[in-house]
Amino acid sequence: MGFFSKLLGTAVLTAGVAFATPYNLDGSHTNVGFSVKHLMITNVKGDFKKYDAKIDFDNKTKSFNTFEANINTASIDTGIEKRDNHLKSGDFFLSEKFPKMTFVMKSYKANGDEGKMQGDLTIRGITKPVTLEVEDLATVKDFKGNNRVGFTLKGKINRMDYDLKWNKALEFGGVAVSETVKIIVDVQAIEK
Repeated sequence: MGFFSKLLGTAVLTAGVAFATPYNLDGSHTNVGFSVKHLMITNVKGDFKKYDAKIDFDNKTKSFNTFEANINTASIDTGIEKRDNHLKSGDFFLSEKFPKMTFVMKSYKANGDEGKMQGDLTIRGITKPVTLEVEDLATVKDFKGNNRVGFTLKGKINRMDYDLKWNKALEFGGVAVSETVKIIVDVQAIEK
């Protein structure tokens, strides 16, 4: 009787555990981007060219057990070298001292092909909680029979919270660079 009780207890415990599978980022179909208002009238967009992530995704429940990302701050690219160099400087990312920013998921709430990912974002050694909306979550088998997952992460942060404080007041009112930064990340990953 003791053996069967233990076996039943083990079955009940494992039934509640999500069985996530590790995935590798597909760098040629992933983009880590952002958008920020300039002069209060237009959006300046950019992205980061070097990054990696640890992803454990449960294809059955369409949820994440793990999502951790490391982004190389010196790989920022807005299409203008002078601006990129300024963003790498002490006025913004201070890339020499803080070469990486990180995101570590703490929880994920699935809702079909959408969800909410809550976690900690660290920039310049400062960690703050953020919520990212997960949109367009989809899975597919590719031409070689590999399972793939794709999704978009969207969110907003206040750059002042991370000591990215450089700005200039405008003569007619307002500032050169908005405090709000929109995060837009498109991810495609392949099951290991």
